[in-house]
Amino acid sequence: MKTLKITLVFCLISIYAFAEVSKDQKAALVDLYNSTNGDSWSHSWDLDQPVSKWYGLTIENDKVVAINLSFNGLQGTLPESISKLSDLKILNLSFNKLSGELPSSLVRMINLEELKLFSNIFSGRIPADIGQLTNLKSLELFNNDFTGEIPESIARLTHLETLILSSNQLRGTLPSNLSGLKSLKVLSVFDNQLLGNIPSSIGGLANLEELVLSNNAFYGDIPNELAQLTNLKTLLLGQNQFKGNFAALKDKLPNIVDFDLDEVNRNGALATLDVEEDEEN
Repeated sequence: MKTLKITLVFCLISIYAFAEVSKDQKAALVDLYNSTNGDSWSHSWDLDQPVSKWYGLTIENDKVVAINLSFNGLQGTLPESISKLSDLKILNLSFNKLSGELPSSLVRMINLEELKLFSNIFSGRIPADIGQLTNLKSLELFNNDFTGEIPESIARLTHLETLILSSNQLRGTLPSNLSGLKSLKVLSVFDNQLLGNIPSSIGGLANLEELVLSNNAFYGDIPNELAQLTNLKTLLLGQNQFKGNFAALKDKLPNIVDFDLDEVNRNGALATLDVEEDEEN
């Protein structure tokens, strides 16, 4: 009897120790492996081993909550079945050679907090309804070949702290409703084909620490409201078509460390800030 009890205890320990994710989640992982040439990854998966032993996964309570396969030689496209990893909080596939459009099902992964797909060769548009990922804190899609406009639904990502869309082929204007991103600390869209004026609503991003708009086709005056961003440490505006002389701007932002404008804008007073104060004087 004693031997039977000991055997049962060891069986329970073994079951707990080697508990596995659901069949749907495992199938989604295998789809990811197959669609990205898993046999050629730098750190491949042995599909005959338990999922808990597969490289780059974090599993909690029998659920995959994080995937980090950066610098791992992934090639191919992301499968639609990736949305079956519904408990995923972190998806980091950066520094690979992934291509094609993002799967439409991606926006159903509502528990995502970090989506890092930078330094691949993704193409197509950023999903128009990406605003469904309301738990996102970090959205980093830079250094790809994304086209089209910045989706206005991004403004619904009210927990977002980092938004980096740089080095793509994005067109259109900077959405004025980005002011709804009250938690945003980093906004970088440099090296795209964006144009138009900088919306005055940008002054509502009170927590912004880094604003990078350089290497686009923005034009016109810098809005007065930019001076409200007193937490800014980095402001890069060069290689655009802004008007006026903006040297005084740096003095309006007490925490600025990195500051860049075109040479033509480095001298003289900032014509667009404190207009009302100047008129009163």
